[in-house]
Amino acid sequence: MALATIRLACAAILPVIIASPALAQDKVKLSLNGSVRVRAETIGGQFRPNTPESDSFLSFRTMVSAKVDIGPVTFGGEVVDARGYGENERSSVRTNEINDLEPAQLYLAVRPAKGVQLTAGKFSMDIGGSRMVGRTDFPNGVPSYLGAKLEVAAKNKNALILFWTRPFTALPDTPADIYDNKVQLDRATENIEFFGGNATLARLFGKTSLETYGFRLIEHDRTTHPTRNRRLVTVGARLRLAPAKGNFDYEVEAALQRGLARATAAVSDVRDLKVRAGFVHAEAGRSFASKWAPRVSMAFDYASGETGNPDTYTRFDTLYGARRADFGPLSLYGPLGRANILSPAVRLEARPSKRLDLMGSVRAAWLASAIDSFASTSVTDKTGKSGSYGGTQFELRARRWLIPQKLRFELGAAYLAKGRFLRDAPNAPHTADTKFGHADLSYAF
Repeated sequence: MALATIRLACAAILPVIIASPALAQDKVKLSLNGSVRVRAETIGGQFRPNTPESDSFLSFRTMVSAKVDIGPVTFGGEVVDARGYGENERSSVRTNEINDLEPAQLYLAVRPAKGVQLTAGKFSMDIGGSRMVGRTDFPNGVPSYLGAKLEVAAKNKNALILFWTRPFTALPDTPADIYDNKVQLDRATENIEFFGGNATLARLFGKTSLETYGFRLIEHDRTTHPTRNRRLVTVGARLRLAPAKGNFDYEVEAALQRGLARATAAVSDVRDLKVRAGFVHAEAGRSFASKWAPRVSMAFDYASGETGNPDTYTRFDTLYGARRADFGPLSLYGPLGRANILSPAVRLEARPSKRLDLMGSVRAAWLASAIDSFASTSVTDKTGKSGSYGGTQFELRARRWLIPQKLRFELGAAYLAKGRFLRDAPNAPHTADTKFGHADLSYAF
């Protein structure tokens, strides 16, 4: 199916290339850019079960991308080298942070008409608010997909994205090989199909935009990798008025998830459950027209968790979505995520100068279901006797351009004041409140 899709995409692209009389006369434009990032991070009072109480990690990420434009045709590629050192045995570090020498993108794109682009090959995606399909900068690794993607953009900024893909599985996938920085190319997952679309209406009313989307995920067991056989349909919408100096802004996104899935990935589990899940993100803010351009915002996030109904599966699946923008730093940290959570937050952002920006936030978090695993912590109490208060997270971040648009330093910290659930649940580690800090130095070329 994957090869058939690529062949169809190429069959659509090649006639455009061959039939273009001006192609041979067009000048070849080559662009090359990249970045290098060094990050040092540390965590204490670990919240995850079966991991060290404290851990430190030093990572290096190098990204190089290249494009060759010949008229309406683009050949593009990107190589990402993410290496890490110094983590403890049984560390939570995985392929999101260590993925050595990986060709993250290798694609052919053609523009048969103005505002239309068809891409085939291996590529990354960042769609809408990035909550279902996202590529964020905080993790070292880059999620990639094999397939085809059609993008249409109008002058009024209305847009449409359609895609069919097989997501790549990051390799190696064993802790020993990951810690050893073993070089192993990622593999396109033959047992997963991921496809769908996103439509944007740039001005539904005033300056408020509307996005609607639908995604389909079809997953089957592989011989060596049993799965939950997810067959999910996720439909959602997003209203957004972008932040602007001196004005109010807001964003509301909601999605429903339906389909079938199994409760576990065990080979013996062959019983399909009806999926009934959903999530909501709501945010309102105001940017002030003062010297530091401060913005104050309040947000609320809800994502369903598993209930006691034996015939349904109700834990929301964020698919290939990004978490950093809503829930804080990841890597060694990252307790909060878009599953089994009910969480209000307050955030303050400021820009004292063109080179410096600051951010601080406070977020409280409860479990949407007391019997399900809390957010991204893997902490669970099937009896529900540990309550539903997960804790309160405090986050601070400062970023400064040492050389404008070239060299940037970032310093961040997060503190998770554990609530009753993270202290009393049966598999919760008996550790103090979680403290996390990181320092990044990034150079772009």
